[in-house]
Amino acid sequence: MTSFGRPRAAMLSDVEAERLDLAVFLESLEEEEWQTPSLCADWTVHHVLAHLALSTRQPFLSTMIRVARARGDFHRVEAALAVEYGRAYQPRQLIAQLRETAGSPYRFPLSGALDPLTDILVHGQDIARPLGRERTMPSERVVPVLDYVWKSTFYGARKRFAGLRFVATDADWSSGAAEVGVPEVHGPVDDILLLATGRGAGLTGLTGAGADEVATRMDRPKSATG
Repeated sequence: MTSFGRPRAAMLSDVEAERLDLAVFLESLEEEEWQTPSLCADWTVHHVLAHLALSTRQPFLSTMIRVARARGDFHRVEAALAVEYGRAYQPRQLIAQLRETAGSPYRFPLSGALDPLTDILVHGQDIARPLGRERTMPSERVVPVLDYVWKSTFYGARKRFAGLRFVATDADWSSGAAEVGVPEVHGPVDDILLLATGRGAGLTGLTGAGADEVATRMDRPKSATG
């Protein structure tokens, strides 16, 4: 969907609700927790929040100039932008920005319509899990995001986990052939989503004959940024 030629986020009411809920969650953090390493490589909790606040404000042209200078390495540019933005703003300021544009339909022009919801769901876990805090993700939001991520060549989940069958234990979701000899992996949709986006933290909730193979494949180098 577009507005005046600009790409818009899908499931916008859910995106807004997640952003506002995360803002409330973040207000409970202690000062020292902002420097905790997140699940994203090279980002602290502060940097992840900076990335989320920047996501509704990120200029296309200057970003793509930086990507060109980085020889097409979008991950590296995104990582650097978050660190720079985090230097410019304190956590309380970034929380205010997150609230201010919680309902913004903006998404980066090269991204998919479900990327804003993917971003807020996954990055919420990037913050919460290293802090030892629980942050529930509603399955009605996770399932469409997981479908989207699983098919995305950007994340590469379908290729990484080829030959395995994943079955969610808390939602109506599965992927992979239900055939004799195909190892099954069972787990909550939030853990499967983390795995699909390259985060080994999702291994904790897995069971089934294919669980050890998933762990082996997750050891293969892949950035969890973004």
